[in-house]
Amino acid sequence: MNAIADLYARLVKLCAAPMAEGIMLLFVRISLAGIFWRSGRTKVDENAWFTLSDNARTLFQEEYSGVPLPYEFAAWSALIAEHIFPALLVAGLLTRVSAFALLLMTMVIQIFVYPEAWWQVHMIWVALAMVLLVRGGGIFSIDRIWNSRR
Repeated sequence: MNAIADLYARLVKLCAAPMAEGIMLLFVRISLAGIFWRSGRTKVDENAWFTLSDNARTLFQEEYSGVPLPYEFAAWSALIAEHIFPALLVAGLLTRVSAFALLLMTMVIQIFVYPEAWWQVHMIWVALAMVLLVRGGGIFSIDRIWNSRR
């Protein structure tokens, strides 16, 4: 029984090491960023880099009409946020700010657009954002380099 306890203690120590945590936080950053980046790309004209599509305008005008903002403003805000914050997350720059912004976006989607999607989707997005809010970007982030020089 002692051998099992020792093995468990070694595994816990390994998983709690900065390198393991850094890899996990990098994975969490990329995962959350990927969700929102892909969503942002669906709002852009097919052969454009940053032109709001007519389809996105229609979605915000009709299906996302519960959002208490003018639809054009909401569509552009979502397009910009879904490109800027995921890029910052992947770089590990302003990780907590970006995670908080995407957490707020998730809650807007949850409350005003798809309230039935909590258990299937949004709870996972919130969990990913909360991990980054609490732990930051980890050792593989620009935040870490920046904070170590301050």
